[in-house]
Amino acid sequence: MKQADGGGEEGVKKPFSRTLDHSRSPSMSEKYVLYVDDTGSRDPDQKPGQTRHDRMDCFGLGGILIKEEDTEEILSKHKSFCAAWQIDYPLHSSHIRGGRGKFGWLKRPENAGLFMPALQEFLLSVPMIGIACVIDRPGYVARYRERYDNRMWFMCKTAFCILVERAAKFADEHGRKLEIFFEETGKKEDRDLISYLRELKRSGNPFNEKTSGPYQPLAHEDYKRIVLGEPRRKTKKVPMIQLADLVLYPMVKGGYVPTYPPYQRLKQHYKLIDCFFAEDTRPHRGIKYSCFDHKT
Repeated sequence: MKQADGGGEEGVKKPFSRTLDHSRSPSMSEKYVLYVDDTGSRDPDQKPGQTRHDRMDCFGLGGILIKEEDTEEILSKHKSFCAAWQIDYPLHSSHIRGGRGKFGWLKRPENAGLFMPALQEFLLSVPMIGIACVIDRPGYVARYRERYDNRMWFMCKTAFCILVERAAKFADEHGRKLEIFFEETGKKEDRDLISYLRELKRSGNPFNEKTSGPYQPLAHEDYKRIVLGEPRRKTKKVPMIQLADLVLYPMVKGGYVPTYPPYQRLKQHYKLIDCFFAEDTRPHRGIKYSCFDHKT
């Protein structure tokens, strides 16, 4: 069973001519590393127990792309930031936003007023590119339930295939391989992500050929050539997984509220993959907002 790719958002309105700063010509032994986190339930039939305060009902999969050689710099910046704030536990996006758990001290406005700008400055200093696929749940169900007779995929399959294809294309165009790490969720969920990449390498893009044609999907040989090995799980203790978590929420929120300040700042500082593509190309190559067309 094949499903079609969903609708897209226009994306960033910044000069697309900006390119990555390659001080030397990369060889195909060099790589981009994709660190992936998720947000929301993967089940299209999931009914929220209560309306979220941000009024988002979606599944998002994404995070950051980094050059492998930038890893030490990123680790150093993360260590310095955490040391400055006496943090010896993972930076967790939802806990920070809600002042929960070990970040309960952010409930005090004076603490949040100092910490949040410092966190923003830290994120904008990191050499990384935000990339994601976000699927609006009501839009997904409206589009596919009747078409596929209630045999809809879990949204993580759609999101993973889109995310990996866009990251792989980006890496390949910059003469690099792609390596993938994801935050562990559960044994079944982790096995699912690994199986999705195996399927891509075996059979290629699983979407409907007619509707996915404009996206110029990669063939299975391309995935085998570009993507190294299988996705590997990591815990939230890994700083790059924390960064993926911190960047994912603004990308998701940006699909619902394009004026959301953290999302806008990431755009303004060229921290999103959208910034590297022309306006008419972004829906096919940038952050993917799938099944959002009913909201426009």
